Amino acid sequence: MTTTSANAADFFVDRHLAEGRADKIAHQEARTARSLSFAQLAEGAGRVAGALLRAGIRPEERIAMVMLDTLEFPQLFFGALKAGVVPIPINTLLAAPVYDAILRDSRAVALFVSAPLYEAVKPALAGNPYLKTVIVVGDEVPEAQSFGSFVAGAEVCETCPASPDQVAFWLYSSGSTGQPKGVMHVHSSLRATADTYGKHVLGLTAEDRVLSAAKLFFAYGLGNAMTFPLAAGATTILFGGRPTPGDMLTTLETEQPTVFCGVPTLYAAMVAEMDRSGAPQAPLRRCISAGEALPEDVGRRWQSLTGVDILDGVGSTEMLHIFLSNRADDLAYGTSGTPVPGYEVRLVNEAGQEAADGEIGELLVNGASAAMGYWNQREKSRQTFEGVWTRTGDKYERRADGRFIYCGRTDDMFKVSGIWVSPFEVEQALVSHPVVLEAAVVAAQDDHGLDKPKAFIVLEAEAPPDLHAQLTEHVKSRVGKWKYPRWIEVVDDLPKTATGKIQRFRLREASTS
Repeated sequence: MTTTSANAADFFVDRHLAEGRADKIAHQEARTARSLSFAQLAEGAGRVAGALLRAGIRPEERIAMVMLDTLEFPQLFFGALKAGVVPIPINTLLAAPVYDAILRDSRAVALFVSAPLYEAVKPALAGNPYLKTVIVVGDEVPEAQSFGSFVAGAEVCETCPASPDQVAFWLYSSGSTGQPKGVMHVHSSLRATADTYGKHVLGLTAEDRVLSAAKLFFAYGLGNAMTFPLAAGATTILFGGRPTPGDMLTTLETEQPTVFCGVPTLYAAMVAEMDRSGAPQAPLRRCISAGEALPEDVGRRWQSLTGVDILDGVGSTEMLHIFLSNRADDLAYGTSGTPVPGYEVRLVNEAGQEAADGEIGELLVNGASAAMGYWNQREKSRQTFEGVWTRTGDKYERRADGRFIYCGRTDDMFKVSGIWVSPFEVEQALVSHPVVLEAAVVAAQDDHGLDKPKAFIVLEAEAPPDLHAQLTEHVKSRVGKWKYPRWIEVVDDLPKTATGKIQRFRLREASTS
């Protein structure tokens, strides 16, 4: 009897062989000579599947991946899917106590870790009651098995059947407001994002070369650097290091991508670098941004330097990728655009009613890529996933033309004189000043115990003696007289998650301590 399988590996990996792309490069590493054809990806993933089953790792058990963006990542991820095992890519920049918490929470039976990251993870391994094996990718570590020996001689397995609603993989939320949560995604979620944002906004073709500064371990990077290029038969350039502005500009020049995927803080830093050294010569046709809302000034400066617009959008780990976005034929800087085809969004006010145009409300989204829920977090799942609607925790305002303007996270919003203040609106005004590179705004209490805006800024140029007065008047002229920051603190950098989101709760804590 023939069974129809919805295993995501069928679409993203196996079908390319039948469609004649066996010898085409699927992934290549920047800075190295290593590459992986579609045939090698299929063979490598199949061998990983065989190795997992040979090691006694059963379908539906979890494996943790603390891995850099190297060729082994897609082989392991899709190899796990082929075997029915659940891979969990994990942030590579965490501290040992957080790794310990995630490994115990997920009950992963195996850990795959890149050699340069092993020492950071090692303290979390002691006493773990669930881990059966630790496999190191890259240089060998004496006390752990190497990835090469793990897969050596394993049978190349066929892709196992799966239903569309079967859990395929987990991602842990970035923790912009606290401890990360395990977000469970089903097989059909990956195809859903490829058929919506990947098709209608990104519009990749087999001729594209994609470079994503955003890493594979979180939702935005997973789509950019793996599933969207694989869906189109395109080539991905994997960058395993830290994406500094200089390294990204050099990689654009040397690897010649046609599509670049970044985050607002990186774009701002790259713009500042290009102001000094010039723009790279690269055949870019599309640039995208997510993670936080893109300041209008950054988008316009990037376009003037490179000749390419940045299509800003918003997504979430819970929805797997971007569901609200600007498009090449429908772009308005300073907004998050309109719903991506395949998604519905709505705004609700504090009373739970539909928000009117111009009124601030919380954004809810409905789409096929929504997660099944949080692992072992029933109450938080019930608070976030309301039937077909997913609460994003983002505050937005809808303009009369249907475009959405980001106002801030629900926890970041505050009122001044009884009127809602959007931290992002004030931050945009601040970064439009020539000396300000980055800004974050939080609520702080004045001598009367009333909330007022406080700004933390990173400078791009030397500060003038009257910086505070200049910025105060600048913000007043841009967004309103009551919204200006009463306090302005210059800092070397702002606390961020690995996805580039500013952790305003840390700044609030610092302001009250």
